[in-house]
Amino acid sequence: MDTIPEFQDNEELYEHYAFKVEKGQQALRIDKYLMNFIENATRNKIQAAAKNGSIFVNDVPVKQNYKVKPNDVITVKFEHPPHEHLLVGEDLPLDIVYEDDTLLVVNKLAGIVVHPGHGNYSGTLINALIFHFENLPKNSSDRPGLVHRIDKDTSGLLVVAKTEHAMVHLSKQFKDKTSEREYVALVWGNVKDESGTVEGNIGRHPKNRLQNTVFEGEDAEKGKPAVTHYKVLERLGYVTLISCKLETGRTHQIRVHMKHIGHTLFNDERYGGEKILKGTTFTKYKQFVDNCFKILPRQALHAKTLGFEHPTTGKFMRFTTEIPEDIQLCIEKWRQYAKHQENE
Repeated sequence: MDTIPEFQDNEELYEHYAFKVEKGQQALRIDKYLMNFIENATRNKIQAAAKNGSIFVNDVPVKQNYKVKPNDVITVKFEHPPHEHLLVGEDLPLDIVYEDDTLLVVNKLAGIVVHPGHGNYSGTLINALIFHFENLPKNSSDRPGLVHRIDKDTSGLLVVAKTEHAMVHLSKQFKDKTSEREYVALVWGNVKDESGTVEGNIGRHPKNRLQNTVFEGEDAEKGKPAVTHYKVLERLGYVTLISCKLETGRTHQIRVHMKHIGHTLFNDERYGGEKILKGTTFTKYKQFVDNCFKILPRQALHAKTLGFEHPTTGKFMRFTTEIPEDIQLCIEKWRQYAKHQENE
């Protein structure tokens, strides 16, 4: 029988995760429950944490077979601070598009995590930044230089503050929605309108914490307001190339909003875009799509344009980047496929 170790009062525990169980949650083993809430965690790791007495429900340590109940407050605590607080500079290359004494604009490659977090404690953009630049100002989350962020598998432009003044000034622009951010995305389906706006409050998915979702009606207050403006760039049969301009900057905003209107991003595994969502049942078509997935092994999303007012000169600056090769090659394949379909 598993015994739960008692912690001495003098041992300091650091909170790594905290969750409140939703009202409608059915009884479920805590190890299974946490699988949906902790990114990159295996069931073995969760069970080991329970055996070590690191999983608490309402401040009481529990075993892995504890059944969660509505309104339970679950915390995962360890004797060491979260790894993301232990930042170490790493000599990693940076694709710097622009730099002066106040700020820099970097073009992030797909697959690079912006800041350390669970399962990604090194090799991040912040590890590179603190190696190359000293005394970067910290944002409200204690992250050096970061004014905003983009997802690991999204490529594109980010502005980084080098001074406290720049951090405050740039952060305010993002908050006040005066910055300009345009993304290019390839989405499943033939988008009906040439342009449109998606408005829907975004918050954590109640059943899968690794996803966000749109909350509407009575549930709207569970999310934060989010607005995405989209425009069709090219129709390619079963997929559409679109431009998205962000008015707000919620986590996974474009991915969540496009899924919400029935146009999940192409090969967005977290939101179901790695399945064939539109098209025929022919084996040949399945092979074609699989080849596209191999060429582009990530969600088809690129932060193409970034604009903001310079914190010291007051001049509005706009930067733009080429669409990366993996997305370009995928678009080209769909172009050829669409042309072939027209000629048949």
